[in-house]
Amino acid sequence: MIIASSSFDDGGMIPKKFTCDGGDINPELLVQNAPPEARSLALVVHDPDAPMPGGFTHWTVWNIDPKTLLIKEESIPPGSVEGKNGGDRMGYAGPCPPPGEPHHYHFHLYALDAILDLPEGAPAAALQKEIDEHTIAAAELVGLYGRGNK
Repeated sequence: MIIASSSFDDGGMIPKKFTCDGGDINPELLVQNAPPEARSLALVVHDPDAPMPGGFTHWTVWNIDPKTLLIKEESIPPGSVEGKNGGDRMGYAGPCPPPGEPHHYHFHLYALDAILDLPEGAPAAALQKEIDEHTIAAAELVGLYGRGNK
């Protein structure tokens, strides 16, 4: 399984447009080779470099149709469900690190053997528990974003 973006390369810089310094919208994501036995996909965008225990979760989306090939910019796939981000808000929260070295933003895509029975707005921890129990394949895309030196 592969997750990629037409907006930035794996290991490359995330354009300002997709951050708190720009439009604060999710980038376009491309999905390939989901396993045929997958019943759904889940997406978690996480910054392990954030200055808080466990990092900061920027976006959670689940029950994505496993036939999905494209998650369009500034949207979620039809029929999918969004949860709360690390700021206790619904939806995507773009990269917004403190001044200093660039942070790493991990776009984790999971193929799951189930359709999840989680309500809209569920916290990231609840989704992670389900991911841990139902993952059959995973892929990752990493983008960087920094806001200059202190």
